[in-house]
Order: sequence, then structure tokens, then C-alpha cells
Amino acid sequence: MGDLQTDQGERLELISVPATEFRRVLDAKASAVAKTEACAALARINTLSMIAGAWSGHIGTSFSSLEIMSWLFLNEIRRLDRGPAACDIFFSSKGHDAPALYSVLIGLGLLPAEKAHELRRLHGLPGHPHVETPYVQANTGSLGMGISKAKGMAIANRHLHPEARPRIFVLTGDGELQEGQVWESLASAARLALGEIVAIVDHNKIQSDTWVDRVSPLGDLEAKFRSFGWHVSRVDGHDVPALERTFRALDAVIDRPKVIVADTIKGRGVSFMEGPAMKPGELYGYHSGAPGEESYRAGVKELLASAERLVASLGLGALTIETRTRNPRREPRKTDNLIAAYSQALLDQADRNPHLIVLDADLIKDCGLVPFAAKHPQRFVECGIAEQDMVSTACGMAHVGALPIAHSFACFLAARPNEQIYNQCSEGSKVIYVGSLAGLLPGGPGHSHQSVRDISALGAVPNLLLAEPGLEAEVHALVDHLVNRTSESAYLRLVSVKWPIPFRYPDGQSVEAGKGWVVREGRDLLVFGYGPWLLANAYEAAEEVERSSGVSVRVVNLPWLNRVDGGWLRETIGGRRAVVTLDNHYVHGGQGDMLAAAIARLGLEQAPEVTRLGVTELPECGTNEEVLSYHGLDVPALVKAFLGAAARLGATAGSRTGSV
Repeated sequence: MGDLQTDQGERLELISVPATEFRRVLDAKASAVAKTEACAALARINTLSMIAGAWSGHIGTSFSSLEIMSWLFLNEIRRLDRGPAACDIFFSSKGHDAPALYSVLIGLGLLPAEKAHELRRLHGLPGHPHVETPYVQANTGSLGMGISKAKGMAIANRHLHPEARPRIFVLTGDGELQEGQVWESLASAARLALGEIVAIVDHNKIQSDTWVDRVSPLGDLEAKFRSFGWHVSRVDGHDVPALERTFRALDAVIDRPKVIVADTIKGRGVSFMEGPAMKPGELYGYHSGAPGEESYRAGVKELLASAERLVASLGLGALTIETRTRNPRREPRKTDNLIAAYSQALLDQADRNPHLIVLDADLIKDCGLVPFAAKHPQRFVECGIAEQDMVSTACGMAHVGALPIAHSFACFLAARPNEQIYNQCSEGSKVIYVGSLAGLLPGGPGHSHQSVRDISALGAVPNLLLAEPGLEAEVHALVDHLVNRTSESAYLRLVSVKWPIPFRYPDGQSVEAGKGWVVREGRDLLVFGYGPWLLANAYEAAEEVERSSGVSVRVVNLPWLNRVDGGWLRETIGGRRAVVTLDNHYVHGGQGDMLAAAIARLGLEQAPEVTRLGVTELPECGTNEEVLSYHGLDVPALVKAFLGAAARLGATAGSRTGSV
């Protein structure tokens, strides 16, 4: 297993290869194969250092694709300096390999060298591909979209630029082939004879953290593609001479789309990061996250040895490297970990309810399901990267009396199988959906993984109760309620980042749908929120507002995202004339919209003015601090917003300051 980074202050020296070394390789009097091998080796060093410097990223899939990307950009993709109609296109559908792509682009001088230090930083390089980055042709998201996008590009190019048929190279993952859209895209591409398309399967045999064959075996992959009318080649994706032969052979195939099944090794280049180094039954440890310091030093040592050998073989002498010291990431030692709390709550419920069955969509570690799978292997179903299939499977389970609990990241679970969730709820059965990685944070992965539209996507589904806990104790209380005390289906929204909480869950707090509880008492301004970091920031902001101005702020946690009890709401508002709602979500369609409408329906004689705060534009990628500051949801921004809301209505500050 990989050792995930838990640094509390040690400073790590990062090693990288400057762009001038790539230029020396490119200018060398050597074959295209030798140059590609050397550039891929240099890019591996920089990829590892970028991920270590960003404290997060995807090593395994980046390393498995580097020879492929290097060959494409050095030898296949033509006319990058001309207009889009005359330029070949490359993009990665799987998206986790973004650091590898950035390393190749920086090495070739297509991105500024300083961008290597800006992975997962505000206005830097997004954690997953985004078209705001030069030479990135498509955003990633839920997997499986790539071949469909390539097909659309080819069809439109034929219509708009019939004289130019640029090639379109799209890289997919083998785990990604579990998404149904991949197979939907194939037949019409062959019928239309879209020979411009070259799909490449990075067949490293491991999806997120386990073997593809253990989840959803691909069978005879070559025969499957051929059956749809595609031309199929197979190659060792790390054998650069073989890659050259394969691509040259494809030049003669113009009457049908092509696919290359590239056999690769996840984590290629660092012995202990490679998939085959996994012990039987072990989960792959280098899919996501930064390596620990010992792993980084050992890994970069191996990569340097390989790169130095290849550079020397070109007659270029010693390899020049650069070093920089990574700033430590200091995390609070005492935090609430909602995923760990959910993991235990799930075990507790399973012990009492033999009908409970857990389903997962290739995120067993991230969703906290490893303990459940170990204790109840017969009640754990790994569905793989196939969210729609997972939800309808759960629907079938519920129909015959089981209690299925389906898991994925919130960004995928609320969107990809949305119709399947609606269909299940329309049958009146009960399924519990658990979406982790919910909301704006972490900011590093980028907007494809920042789930800020799931409340609006699911909030109107009949018979579906949405809830989000803010503390570990509240996780247990809500899980118990959703499993045992309601007949409705439910969506439990879990924030994955650990967060320090400055308040406690009230002893003996009862759980009733539509009712919340007071986090902090206050007389003047009323603030509604939910979830750990949103409530913690509101609490800290309320403390600062009272210290600085005397305005007393009441903070209320309403964990129910699409349900509010009218009587409780009336009592909670009391005589307050200013209300602020906080959403870890787009403002449009969030809990704040629901509360504003509910307040209007109360028909209060003096209805409070409601200020809704939340995300108002496509989420930015960056550190958590950068992202919260940018979107106005950090403590200083909330202090300003609370004071503004109070001042607009002249909310009183008790006997201390009078009007504000």
C-alpha cells in the first residue's frame, strides 16, 4: 500500500527537470524513438514532483500513459501552431492523467515552465483537465464521454472544414470502459466511417484501486471493438518502437475509426508503485494522493537513474536538474472526519439489520467502505465505474425486500444516474444513496469533482429526503434515522475533507426531518447552514462579528436540504428581520432557495430579508483556502457579509451598540 502524506511540517526537497533539458533531447541527433523514450523519462520525474508539490494528484494513471502521450505530442499531433481546422487533436477522457499531460506540454514549451509549480492552485493547472488550459481540448467529468466527443468533433469538422480532416486522438482508461456511454458511441462512428478517430485504451488493468478483472472483466476487448466495426490494434504501451510501428500501420486505415489497446502498467517507472507489486488482495496505493516523503525520495531516485541513462545514451552527458523546497502543509490535529464516522455508523447498522446491502461504484476507500467489505463480503457489491447500473441494481434489490445503500462521489451519484434514481423513487421502494466528496471542497481536483449542483439535481425527486451532517456524532444520528425511522429513500451528502469543529453536537439532540438545531445563540442576525466547514466558518465569523461590532449572530444547523418544518422555522426566526442562508452548493437550487420560499409562505407580518450566500459561478480549482476565499465563503468574507446583512436592516445589537 502507498503511504499517504501525513506531513506535519517537514520540508521536502523536490527535484524537477528544466525545459532546457527537454530541448536538448529534442535537438539531439537521434531517432524519434530515442527522443520519445528520454522525454517520457524526464516527464515522469516532473509528474511525480508536481503531484508531491500539490499534495495530491494521480500518480498511477499518469505514469501508465506517459510513453503514449510523449509519442503523440512529439511525433503524431501535427500543426499545433495553426488554426483548429488544420490541427490534430488530443485529449484524455479519463482525466486523472492531467499531471502527465501538463509535464509533456511544459517540457515541449507549450505551457510556461512556472506552471509546473501551480498544479491544483488557484488560476494554475486544474487537478482534472479543463479547456481554460492551453492545448486541453475537453473537460473531464463522469467517465465515458471521450469517444462521443471525438465523434462530434469529426462530424462537425467534415461539415465545417471538408478539405481538412485532422486526426482526433482520445485516450481512455480500461476501467472507464465500464461506463455504458463508451459502447453507445461506437456503432455510429463506424457507420459514418470516421477514420479520423484514433481511440487509445490505457489498459493498465487497474481501476481506481483494484484490478479491473475483479470488478467487471472486459473479456475479449479486441473482439468487442471489432464487432462494432472498428479497426483494432494491440501494443505494449511502454514499448516506444512498437508504438511507432502501430501508428504507422494505422496511416493506411482511413475507412473506419481505429482503437489501440495499449497494454500498460499502472505506476510504471517506480518499482514499488507499479501494479504488479501489489500483494494478493491488496488495494492499489498510488491511484490518488501525494506520496509520503520516503516514497517520494525512493521513487525519484529510480526515475533519475532511468532518465540519466537515457539522456547519456543520446550523447548529451549529465542530466541537469532543479530543486525547490515544498512548503509544508500544516493541518489541524483535531478534526471531525465524517467519512470515518460514516464507516463506523454503517457497520453499526449492518450489525442490527441483516437486510442491509452495500453497493459501491469504484470508490471503496474514498467512501469509507473497506471495513464493511472486510466484515460483510457477502453483503458488499462492487459495481465499478457504472453508476447507472449500480442504482438500478439497488432498485431491484429494494423491490424484493433488501435495504440497499449505494455509494459514489456526490458529483457522479447525483448526476449520472439521476433518471435511475427518479425511477427508483417513483416505484415507492427504499434506497439510501451516499454521496461523498460533496460540495466545494476539496478544491484541488477541480470543478468536475466539486459537487455543487447535487441538491438542485435531486431536491425535487419525490420520496427522496436529502440530508447533510456537520459533525461525526450527527453522522451517526442521521444514518440511524435514515435507516430505521423513515420509509422514504434518502440521499446522505458527506463532506470528505476533515475539518476542526468549534462546537459540539447537543447531548440528547433528537432527529426530526425538517428541523435543525442551534449551533450558536444570538439575538440579532439569523444564519442557516449545514455541513462541517460551512458551519465552522459561520460560527467563527459570528464570534468575530460580535467581538468587533456587538451584533449578535444566531447560527442554526439545518441538516435537511430539501425539507423544512414550517412551525419550527417560524419559531426559529422569531422576531429577527435579517436572515442569511449559506450553501455549500450553487445558490440557485440550494437550501437557501428552499428556505427563502418557505419564509415567504409563512406570511409573517414583518418578514425578514433573506440574503443567500453560496457558489455563484463555476467552482475554481486551488487549495481549500484559495477556493473558499475566491468564492466568498471563508471567515473574513462571512464576517463582511454578516455585517452587511445586519446593517441593511438596522438589526440591533442589544444594549451594547444600538443600530448598526
